Amino acid sequence: MPDCQHIPFEKLPVLDGMPPILLEEMGAITLMNRIDSKYLTDEQTLVGILEDARADGYRALLADGTKYCSYNSLYYDTPGMQMFLDHHNRRLVRQKVRTRVYVGSGRTYLEIKRKNNHGRTKKKRTEIAPAEFGDFRTNPQACDYLAAHSRFTADSIEPTLETGFRRITLVNPAETERLTIDTCLHFKNLRTGRTVSLQNAVVIELKQDGRTASQMKEILLRHRVKPIRVSKYCIGVTLTDPAVKSNRFKPKVRRIEKQINTKILPAL
Repeated sequence: MPDCQHIPFEKLPVLDGMPPILLEEMGAITLMNRIDSKYLTDEQTLVGILEDARADGYRALLADGTKYCSYNSLYYDTPGMQMFLDHHNRRLVRQKVRTRVYVGSGRTYLEIKRKNNHGRTKKKRTEIAPAEFGDFRTNPQACDYLAAHSRFTADSIEPTLETGFRRITLVNPAETERLTIDTCLHFKNLRTGRTVSLQNAVVIELKQDGRTASQMKEILLRHRVKPIRVSKYCIGVTLTDPAVKSNRFKPKVRRIEKQINTKILPAL
């Protein structure tokens, strides 16, 4: 995977000074009328966003002793890249299949994300052994779980794109918003062997209760951070596989490059 040169957020006083929220508390936060929005910015702007969030009373998730957690994900797809193309071709009902490891704890899951024709995303997951992160298909129970919750079967898909990133998770005082902030995003395409880093780009996802006003939207507006419809999987494939049909996603790549003022070039 590419090296990641980034601001050491785990050492910044602004993050250290945020009150913590624990995983067991996060489980009690239910957003019944949830609206999801994604935003794009850079690490320098993020520092100011975190300072405003701390001033407004946001808490930061503390997991495995840190507020700046590392994640690795491995996306699966068919040999013909059906899941990628469903997204590219604007199919409303679509799925993604991945394994994910929480690096601090080592806990590993098979996850199935399903999007319906109303734009709602639901995620199902089951825990697997850490050794199965690279290929869950040797686990019969995981294969059965996939068949029960997906239109894809284990023998129809294969490991495609590995992603890594570091995440900060915030919750507002009223517990009507959850915010995930992904930095240090990098990708490795298992088909082409190409790797790439998004350098100091930051992807923010806001999950809010649609019945209440959003504190974070006001903060993001203050910092001129605009929404973007983006999939980490689709951006990673677009950047690392020149043979795949990806015209729809190339303008999003250019927007990321404009944000970080740098051309993103994959390495072989």
